[in-house]
Amino acid sequence: MNLEAKKIRLIMKLRRSLVTDTRVLSAIERTPRELFLPKALHERAYEDLALPIDCGQTISQPFVVGVMTQALQVEERMLVLEIGTGSGYQSAILSRLCRRVYTIERYKRLMAQAEKRFAELSLTNITTRVGDGSKGWPEQAPIGRILVTAAAADVPPALADQLDEGGIMVVPVGEEYGNQHVLRITRTAAGFDHEELLPVRFVPLVEGEADSSAD
Repeated sequence: MNLEAKKIRLIMKLRRSLVTDTRVLSAIERTPRELFLPKALHERAYEDLALPIDCGQTISQPFVVGVMTQALQVEERMLVLEIGTGSGYQSAILSRLCRRVYTIERYKRLMAQAEKRFAELSLTNITTRVGDGSKGWPEQAPIGRILVTAAAADVPPALADQLDEGGIMVVPVGEEYGNQHVLRITRTAAGFDHEELLPVRFVPLVEGEADSSAD
């Protein structure tokens, strides 16, 4: 089975699951996941699995990408902050749904690879930064949508502070080797509403910039 056939099979599987937003499904379908993987893993690009990338990180399972993206309720004119660029796959999907993506990655090597992929796909509405994602992007606050692609022990306070009233943050929360759940946090006039979406297993959200030797 060729990659295109495998992609169609994956999209059909996602449609039958919790991913029902047609805009999200279209963005996933239009984004070549193989481009965001090491060449040795291209044939596995459309398996519904998390797969390894450089720097000990992973590219998330397509089902989880679909559910988290859908939960964010992104609209065309919005700005989205992404914490944890990784391979750039999630950034690319978000870029097809909103006006601009601001994405932060702690590993310079991963960011350089992601930027090359964005250029190859002519995704010009993604702004990148290498740094500590747990601190957010204060210059862009308040932010309407925040997506975190690594598991925090608790909701990162700096990110919650940068969320606009009425804004939504989707974030995996839990211990590295314990139970983790994706939460949808909505900021209201009275505070924050929390909704638990699904159990997951993400790499941990690490504070601080990566050691240069890791790049």
